[in-house]
Amino acid sequence: MLPRIQQLFLLLLGVSGAICLENGLARTPPMGWMSWERFRCNTDCMAYPDECISDKLFREIADAMSSDGYADVGYEYLIIDDCWLAHNRDANGKLQPDASRFPNGMLDLSDYIHSKGLKFGLYEDYGNFTCAGYPGIIGHMEDDANTFASWGVDYVKLDGCYAHLHDMDIGYPAFGDYLNRTGRPMVYSCSWPVYQEFNGIKPDYEAIIKTCNLWRNYGDIQDSWNDVLSIIDYYASKQDEIIPHAGPGHWNDPDMLIIGNYGLSKDQSKAQMALWSVMASPLIMSNDLRSIGAEFKAILQNKKVIAVNQDPLGMQGRRVYQSDSVEVWTRPITPVQDGQYSYAVVVLNRRTDGTPYRFSQSLQKLGLTNPAGYAFEELFDGVTHGELLPSDNLDVRVNPSGVKMFRAELKAKAEDTNHRPLIFPVGY
Repeated sequence: MLPRIQQLFLLLLGVSGAICLENGLARTPPMGWMSWERFRCNTDCMAYPDECISDKLFREIADAMSSDGYADVGYEYLIIDDCWLAHNRDANGKLQPDASRFPNGMLDLSDYIHSKGLKFGLYEDYGNFTCAGYPGIIGHMEDDANTFASWGVDYVKLDGCYAHLHDMDIGYPAFGDYLNRTGRPMVYSCSWPVYQEFNGIKPDYEAIIKTCNLWRNYGDIQDSWNDVLSIIDYYASKQDEIIPHAGPGHWNDPDMLIIGNYGLSKDQSKAQMALWSVMASPLIMSNDLRSIGAEFKAILQNKKVIAVNQDPLGMQGRRVYQSDSVEVWTRPITPVQDGQYSYAVVVLNRRTDGTPYRFSQSLQKLGLTNPAGYAFEELFDGVTHGELLPSDNLDVRVNPSGVKMFRAELKAKAEDTNHRPLIFPVGY
């Protein structure tokens, strides 16, 4: 019997063509909804008919996405996470949904989601089992890719439970190639790097960006402000390592938006939306859109904040200032002229001492150096702050565990007529 790693090499030899993404998708960070954080693996439809992982739940979420404005602002993928499967494959070795919870099958559900103008996403695992113990794809990669295509799947999330960590460097690209070979465009979301990094293996991001449209770097988000902060801290500490690998078609993924659930206040919800947008993160909600409060819906549907997230440059933002529990994050965005960028600017107040904190710092110290200055607009309040030069201070008060988020659109010099080559900001 050949060792497992040799078996995988032989598998790759049988896969024709280059192991490379080449799907042309996710040119901006994907936007949508996913079931896991809010609904987990609730399969008890007798006790919890409105919350269990079932055909009923996903049709109702599709209805809400379509009718309540989410699709209109860009949330297009409805992604079913773990626990949709039957515990066994069918007699032909094919994946099959749990028949009691998905009585009409996955193609019928896919057709319904598509009829709402949305796209259909589905979860599987690069392992013998999914994280919840359902069948994984090992030994069935080509068949499972073809099954997804036959069901009209548009987005595949591939987890990494019950897998050999070193095999991922071969198996994730192999499955991505099988997805491409189906001829159906499917966004490919990988959990490849997080499993390796948490086990002391340095992820090969150069290989990952050739295979995956997005990838998880950090653990599952939980419904708490502290967990949001832990993710922010991770991305700040790793920014020099991971930012160079983000861009159109391939994104770092800090996990789902938990806005509208139990754990975040209104200000904390604004903070997650702002930071995820300035980090060029996928905006994948996990909440109950059937009952979400109006104030949280407004945050999720803020078109000006979404425009920052979807900026076509695709440059991930970074933390540029940290002092006294206050941070500033900036992201280069369009419009760009004469080698200068516009910016999104987020001032995050992590303090909890009960009163808004006054922050004042010059634009130049934050890396905004365009000589002609910038026009500042706060994106949640819609307040225009006028035009500021690099020598001017950004002077604002920020609520505890809250943010101020600005679009700083560069002002062009009237006498400048020649367009110079784009110059990347220091640190990007």
